[in-house]
Amino acid sequence: MIYLLGGSGYVGQAYQALLTRKGVPFRSVRRAELDYTDPAILRGALERDRPEFLINAAGYTGKPNVDACELHKEECLFGNAVLPGRIAAACAAAGVPWGHISSGCIYNGSRPDGAAFTEEDAPNFTFRAGPCSFYSGTKALGEEVLAGKPGIYIWRLRIPFDNVENPRNYLTKLMRYPRLLEATNSISQLDEFAAATFACWERRIPAGIYNVTNPGRVTTHEVVDLIRSSGVCRKEYSFFGDEAEFMRVAAKTPRSNCVVDSGKLARAGIRMAEVHEAVAKALREWRSQ
Repeated sequence: MIYLLGGSGYVGQAYQALLTRKGVPFRSVRRAELDYTDPAILRGALERDRPEFLINAAGYTGKPNVDACELHKEECLFGNAVLPGRIAAACAAAGVPWGHISSGCIYNGSRPDGAAFTEEDAPNFTFRAGPCSFYSGTKALGEEVLAGKPGIYIWRLRIPFDNVENPRNYLTKLMRYPRLLEATNSISQLDEFAAATFACWERRIPAGIYNVTNPGRVTTHEVVDLIRSSGVCRKEYSFFGDEAEFMRVAAKTPRSNCVVDSGKLARAGIRMAEVHEAVAKALREWRSQ
């Protein structure tokens, strides 16, 4: 049986769907019924139920975007930096292995040689290497809290999307925002992300940090072109002149725009679709709510 924390969120729902399809018994733990933010309570539940594995999809991202984290710093810091340490303590005490969903948004740009960031590269969009958004700073702190602790998977998600209209879906956001910022990014197809991360446990690949993104890099204009050619949304898209205008007009905090290398995951035998193919497939299968 699998324990799932944060199962009601955008990412957590993808895990619920995956585990249901696979016929894997799981318990989606709600804080209202079991306060998993308390290490003693979580440890007691783990020792009672003896799950084989725990997935932490809980955290604080801010709605509708990371600007909200600038207004709710206490909740953001707790959900992204304090909570992972408490889960680690409970799982260690109960002897339960687990995986934590982190973020590739702890990087910005690319390496000095132009290559994508690997798991070995020090994050450069953090409180220690700013300026950064408060959200990215707390996600980096969460990884620091878990550093050196054995047997933990840390899965880095970037800009999730899928084929269902949703305010959290990157494709939906592009269709709804009045103006867009041109940038080059790694992004993660959500269902593939859930499947790839769970496969880490199923196949017992070595624990550690993994960038879990669709291989390759994609620009905002390329995604918009795919949206328009798919027929899903043919509106005229407007772009900011540059990042300075975007920050002046539309944003409260800097954004992470970066490319990360998912080669470590592929070398472990877990592969995801090339990024342009993944976006095109999501648009072919698009479902409006």
